[in-house]
Amino acid sequence: MDQKTKKIYNKKEMLLESWIQFQAADESLRDDLMTKGDLKIQSAELLEALLKAVEEGNYSDLASEEFEQVHEVISEISISRARQGYSPRDTGIFVLSLKEAFIKYLKEEYKEDIQTFYEEVLRINKLIDKLSIISFETYIKGREEVILRQRDEITEISTPVIKVWDGILALPIIGTLDSARTQIVMENLLIEIVNTGSSFAILDISGVPAVDSLVAQHLIKTVSATRLMGAECIISGIRPEIAQTMVHLGIDLTDIETKANLASALKYALKLMNLKVTNSTTR
Repeated sequence: MDQKTKKIYNKKEMLLESWIQFQAADESLRDDLMTKGDLKIQSAELLEALLKAVEEGNYSDLASEEFEQVHEVISEISISRARQGYSPRDTGIFVLSLKEAFIKYLKEEYKEDIQTFYEEVLRINKLIDKLSIISFETYIKGREEVILRQRDEITEISTPVIKVWDGILALPIIGTLDSARTQIVMENLLIEIVNTGSSFAILDISGVPAVDSLVAQHLIKTVSATRLMGAECIISGIRPEIAQTMVHLGIDLTDIETKANLASALKYALKLMNLKVTNSTTR
């Protein structure tokens, strides 16, 4: 082991306590997201991996085998913090505050040798700056995973397939209809057609802000897929301005049944099933 690194390793517990103190003193510490016990475990794990990585004096080549464990620990911690709701600053402080612990140690160790102190501080600063970049990169990946998952969950919630009557399903679509969402709409609708044995499916687009040629193609694909499953598809909620846009674009929906609103579409489906809903008056 490199002699300077050996000295640092012998002071590992002191470094850990100093590091935790510096983190605890920062106002951004999130006690609501992590206990002090968990913080100590994460800090000890990263410090141990880091000290082992620099055993032979390698403080600069983070792509070497020695730093594989360090990469894994930082990635795991950063991604877990992204999922827990930590901000990029919170995650960055976790790594960068280690500088302060090292500088505190170096002041004591080299208080009589200013030149060596300066050199060691530069070496530690460069190392931890590189580690902080790794933490930011993995944090961003973690946040992207969270955003993608939340987007999928919102899409699922915003495209519910509702059984409004025996044999009749309704799917109110709210928001923009793109290729990815069309696929989810189709899958959900076709699954429910099979599960319920429904003969009619109503696509209500009153919540779609605009319809262009691309959106119209998505709707036509959904209608075609529904028909292949043996069910008739009705499109409802076509507002006057959307109707004008579709005519202007030359979009032909003549072979698709359309209704002004969901109530009209339901009434039409009931009629085709030889069912009639009437008011009941009780005295």
